[in-house]
Amino acid sequence: MKNIEDINREAVKKIIASKKIVEFSPGDTIKVGVKIIEGKRERIQYFEGVCISKKNRDINSSFTVRKISFGEGVERTFALYSPNVSSIKVVRSGKVRRAKLYYLRDRKGKSARIAEKIKKKIGIDISSEPKQILETATAEEDIKKDPTPEEKKPDVSKVKKKTSDKKPEAENKLKK
Repeated sequence: MKNIEDINREAVKKIIASKKIVEFSPGDTIKVGVKIIEGKRERIQYFEGVCISKKNRDINSSFTVRKISFGEGVERTFALYSPNVSSIKVVRSGKVRRAKLYYLRDRKGKSARIAEKIKKKIGIDISSEPKQILETATAEEDIKKDPTPEEKKPDVSKVKKKTSDKKPEAENKLKK
């Protein structure tokens, strides 16, 4: 005989196979697409805000999103595997040290900001193609070439300004 937990796990696997669910955590700014039915028509309305809590309980998993709308804080709790949630997109990853960000309810303005988590990319970009060599020249030909006027460096002695003119002025000020 099957347990309720086994049935829930199978239901979650079935939902994940049909719908892609993005990994996110509290502190991330996310954009949730919610299906809204108005009469016979169905449309998707987006709710964008900061995820302040996430509850992982198999089929009963949920998350709470908070946003400020016209100066008023609005929180909405969504079931993660609900058919009403059409898409979840992570807009920005937040750097936080807590699992539940309920302290944001008391804050507003700059104090309610969350620092962005910077993801480090390790490795070499493979997509860049190596440069093709058009001319094959020997080392002797490269040495014999005269540098072009652009490659010649300007004479540094002409560029330097005389600093000796400034010293007598400074000494005069000190004497006074």
